[in-house]
Amino acid sequence: MRIIIANYIDPAIRNRRDLRAWTQRALWGARDGDLVILCAPPDPAFLSYVTGLTGTDPGRLHLVVPPPGRFEGRLLDPQALTHPDTLNQVRSVLEAHGGTRAVQEVWALWPSAAVASFAAALGVSERLPGAAFLAQGGGELVNSKATFRILAAATGAPIAAGTTVRDPGDAIAATLSLLESAGAVVVKQAHNGAGVGNELLVTDRSLATGHAGARHQHHLNPHGLPAALAAYWDERWTWASADDRFPVVIEAFVPDARTVYCEQHVTDTSVRPTESGELRYTERHLSHESVPLRDLTPPVREQLLDGSEQLARAYQAIGYRGRLSTDAIVRPDGRVLFTEVNAQITGSWHIYEVFAHHIVHAHADPARTVTEAHVPAHWTVRDGATFHRALSELGLGYSPATRTGVIVSMPIADHPDHRGAQFTFSTVHAGDAEFTAIWSALDTRFATSRPPLGG
Repeated sequence: MRIIIANYIDPAIRNRRDLRAWTQRALWGARDGDLVILCAPPDPAFLSYVTGLTGTDPGRLHLVVPPPGRFEGRLLDPQALTHPDTLNQVRSVLEAHGGTRAVQEVWALWPSAAVASFAAALGVSERLPGAAFLAQGGGELVNSKATFRILAAATGAPIAAGTTVRDPGDAIAATLSLLESAGAVVVKQAHNGAGVGNELLVTDRSLATGHAGARHQHHLNPHGLPAALAAYWDERWTWASADDRFPVVIEAFVPDARTVYCEQHVTDTSVRPTESGELRYTERHLSHESVPLRDLTPPVREQLLDGSEQLARAYQAIGYRGRLSTDAIVRPDGRVLFTEVNAQITGSWHIYEVFAHHIVHAHADPARTVTEAHVPAHWTVRDGATFHRALSELGLGYSPATRTGVIVSMPIADHPDHRGAQFTFSTVHAGDAEFTAIWSALDTRFATSRPPLGG
């Protein structure tokens, strides 16, 4: 039995409002006999859908929902993990299945100190990889983009020109220097993801792009640049530093680069690559992610794998254990530069580990690619029933016989307003033509406006 904790980044680091649907992706990893802790009861239709694809018997899963806590069940309150009601529910399940001896592993989406406290309260700390490290708040350390630059510099891993700052004055000086040499700079929050915590500052308008992860783009007049930067940082320092709680990363922007990643599994004794993939952006928002990554030249793949292992061993050396993603860009000249490390169960995990490896067997002949997408802004999907009905009518639901079709990654919550439901889904396809055909059919069904330019 594994104890699976469907948590998210600790609210003390970055507060999110409602993650009930997103964290249910942990159910993709559940197998017969596992115990899953969720912030709210799972969507019954989604649970049935997931277990139907993974082959798990839902009747042999043990689902535990802690008291709603400070966030009223919209996300898992870290303190609720050690609430007596939570511990009693878990102990009741364990007692019926041989006690703590039955626990093979404690596995959480986010490496929270609260998970270490939970494991200690149950007497299963030895089943939580890196428990002592997590108990001291190590999860925040290894998921900081500032820590990444420090460790990358220490190990010699290639990174973009830039620096980490803790003072607005230093931010102005560093940004000015990089803009004068590069023409564009990326400002990064220490804790955020999918480009949401990034902003792109551009003096050379030819470098402005929608195909990079940066939620906002600022055009700065190169004439009078010091004054313009002083005004920018006066306005944005509080956002970038999360009210002075964290350092800020400032990096030179590399135009026309591909965004790729290599995930690793870090244990006490080994570092093992699990999968590599590519991220694509539209209007500076993450729009598509594809695995496996097959089209890198041998020299580029070697750089990605070698640098990824180098970084993973550095994180292993300071105490982290578990899944870890090393993100990178491939410059037009073929040089790989690493941009961050996410030491957690990332949003890529279910795409490669469950969809590509467990359900689709993407590496088997004939090979398949899995491409995860967010619902485009120009689609309107009212609810989950509407989307699943469309998949059925169009013949686009995932077929084990052909190993193609669409897998819905998360519960689709009803949104009757004009925006419609927001969710992710994966297209399983043999090649670009098949992907385009599936996407076009869905676009025809759900598009209610013109797509954004360049989308």
